[in-house]
Amino acid sequence: MQSKVYFTKDISSNGLIKIYEALGRDLKGKVAVKISTGEPGGHNFLNPNLIKDLVAKLNGTIVECCTAYRGKRFEVADHWQAIKDHGFMDIAPCDIMDEEGEVILSFEGGKHLQGKNYVGSHINNYDSMLMLSHFKGHAMGGFGGALKNMSIGVASRNGKAWIHSVGITTDPDEMWNHVDNQDGFLESMAEADKAVIDHFGPENMAYINVVNNISIDCDCDSNPHDPEMADIGIFASLDPVAIDQCCYDTIMNSEDSGKASLVKRMQDLHAIHTVEEASNLGLGSREYEIVNID
Repeated sequence: MQSKVYFTKDISSNGLIKIYEALGRDLKGKVAVKISTGEPGGHNFLNPNLIKDLVAKLNGTIVECCTAYRGKRFEVADHWQAIKDHGFMDIAPCDIMDEEGEVILSFEGGKHLQGKNYVGSHINNYDSMLMLSHFKGHAMGGFGGALKNMSIGVASRNGKAWIHSVGITTDPDEMWNHVDNQDGFLESMAEADKAVIDHFGPENMAYINVVNNISIDCDCDSNPHDPEMADIGIFASLDPVAIDQCCYDTIMNSEDSGKASLVKRMQDLHAIHTVEEASNLGLGSREYEIVNID
């Protein structure tokens, strides 16, 4: 069955609210809005002024977790400083979900994570979650969208190590000795996605990908490559598989000659395999219908 993916070229506060409303989903209770707060030095992360009205509409809390690499968001105090410096504390309540530790989300199925996903303990404070993702390239995953934001992004520092090492270690320093299984890493992200969806329930989640500032590098990069493609727009869906497949296809089929570097990165890293595995795990459909809301 085809899933609906809504699209607008209007990358603005109004466009973001309009596309969320098109989903027809009322996220209830205490709403977590999962974004990347951006590594200091980077500049492509979602602009607080772009997202503030939508976060306010949801009465949402911006949530993040610490990184597994030793940058400026590895330690909690440094991460809070980055959140403040990047302007997110000015627009909404913010929460580093693994500030007080982690919990294990159990799930069935998968090949690598042994049914365990380590996430920030504060996840239990929320009833629903909006995955508000900046779609762009990524040096390890090929691209980052809804599925990466929901897996690596929601994982605690140790949980990130668990996913990156394909279920071998939860030690962020040790994990770098176990990052040679690329397809296993991509499959592990999909498994972590299943754990998060099982936790909240699919009816309590929604997904928005903002496709602008399209660097080949992630917002976790402190010195990202400048974007080579023009901004595209905003995509939204209730299906995390369909939205990432649609964004991937949009890049691949673009007539923008600046896509070459990103296409190469996605192909070299077999990026679409996360989408394939998420579909295999029953998280959504790779078949979609684009609904323009302009």
